[in-house]
Amino acid sequence: MSTSTTTNTILRAEGFSCPSCVTKIEKQVGRVKGVEDVTVHFASSRIEVNHDADQATVQDLVDAVAKAGYSASPSAF
Repeated sequence: MSTSTTTNTILRAEGFSCPSCVTKIEKQVGRVKGVEDVTVHFASSRIEVNHDADQATVQDLVDAVAKAGYSASPSAF
């Protein structure tokens, strides 16, 4: 029996300057297999992702943000 656990990962993003950037990031990260929910907090440059850690690693999430044209790194808060 396999149990999937949802992990909440917070990334700090850099380089986005407009609300439409939020949509681009949410779409790109949302395409990653295992991602359940993506919320980009424009004012604080935070990206909150709920995902299955077995399917989507933190590096997968960072890579997806990079694919959208922005840089991100894991953050504790």
